Amino acid sequence: MGKETAQKINKPRAIRRLVIWYKRNSAVTSIVDTAASSAATASNVAGNMVSGAGSVVTTASNVAGNVAGNVVSSAESVVNTASSVVSNASSIAKNTLQPLVFDPLKRLQNNDNILDRVEESKSKRIWIAVDGMGGDYAPGPILEGCLEAISRFPINIKFVGKIEKVKDAAEKIGLAELLENEIDNNRLELIDSGEPIGMNEEATAVRKRKTASINVAMDLVRNNKAEAVYSAGNSGAMMASAIFRIGRLKGIERPAIGALFPTRDQTRPVLVLDVGANTDCKPSYLHQFALLGNIYAKDVLQVQKPRIGLLNIGEEECKGNDLSLKTFELLSAEKSFDFGGNCEGRDVLSGSFDVVVCDGFTGNILLKFLESVGGVLLDILRSELPRGRRGKVGSAFLRSNLLRIKKRLDHAEHGGALLLGVNGICVIGHGSSKSLSVVSALRLAHSAVNHGVMDNLNQLQKLQVLNS
Repeated sequence: MGKETAQKINKPRAIRRLVIWYKRNSAVTSIVDTAASSAATASNVAGNMVSGAGSVVTTASNVAGNVAGNVVSSAESVVNTASSVVSNASSIAKNTLQPLVFDPLKRLQNNDNILDRVEESKSKRIWIAVDGMGGDYAPGPILEGCLEAISRFPINIKFVGKIEKVKDAAEKIGLAELLENEIDNNRLELIDSGEPIGMNEEATAVRKRKTASINVAMDLVRNNKAEAVYSAGNSGAMMASAIFRIGRLKGIERPAIGALFPTRDQTRPVLVLDVGANTDCKPSYLHQFALLGNIYAKDVLQVQKPRIGLLNIGEEECKGNDLSLKTFELLSAEKSFDFGGNCEGRDVLSGSFDVVVCDGFTGNILLKFLESVGGVLLDILRSELPRGRRGKVGSAFLRSNLLRIKKRLDHAEHGGALLLGVNGICVIGHGSSKSLSVVSALRLAHSAVNHGVMDNLNQLQKLQVLNS
């Protein structure tokens, strides 16, 4: 066995895999080789020392009295030194590799966020109405998210809720002073309202309770006192309030909830709609969802020619139920967008499509399933990492990568879904939304306003298909 082969066998498996991957990147080859070689050499030295220490311990056990005690004590010292060498080798390799390799990758993956920050810094501040009483944990986390979003994005907030409850919540979470400062700076305004529509109440309750927080927030949009509305409350009630208060777009039979799903390409998410607004759909509904999604993908996602897919059980046009077959015919005949055919479940996150349309029953199941994937995937990865020092070295290298994977799959990072098809920008948050989700949802609302989505959505009524 040659010297080179022996070195490969002695290298820790985690380091060897990393070296193989990084050697494909010529810009960092020499640096990675040096760091990996240093770590491997140190590990070999440590291994030899531990092996020698083990022999000394074995010999010592056969010697009687004080001599054995002294030798064992010396052996323990050697083992401790060896452990220290291994730990230092891991630290050196990590500190050498991460600043030079992981950080540039991190910056590359976050390029879209950097562009968004530049764009947001150049845009005007807009007013967003927030249903502060909607959600499982309202109003505290909703208020916390709003205050954070005000400092990060060019937005002002009209916070709708029972004012006494809002101020009590602010006091409990230590945000009372910040709240007063933002009110004095005219960046946040408290709007009094009645009780919210409960999560278990019927959506039609919005017609009876005109002072409900979601109705008051929606009225601010209708009266042009806010340019968008956000709520983490009862999604059915929000859709009903939007239809009754600000109305549907002309020619749109049913609004749809559109949610952004991650794909292999972090800079290009896929818009899936409907994800819960309409459990029973007609082919004409799905056709209109495709038209709405096409405009959103162009304006907000900045996709020049979005590729539309129809969620189905097979790629062939003859596959699927009656709804899928009739919808396929409508989408194939549409000339205003690029229809890419049927999209199987495995293709949703592949990046092959920019917009995927389906009925709300199927879409909601897909959404809830995706929400669980991130946590389960990380649990599996943790359980598969090797134990002992080798596992700790591997985990040190992979920690930042695993955190980024979790962030990409975490629904809280996307925050909310757009209600498309109504005459205003409405963002629906998850019922369990906390501050991070609120910040993400308000960023989405700002982006939709800033890109003039409503102007282009209003152009849909000129299409012949919506007037027929």
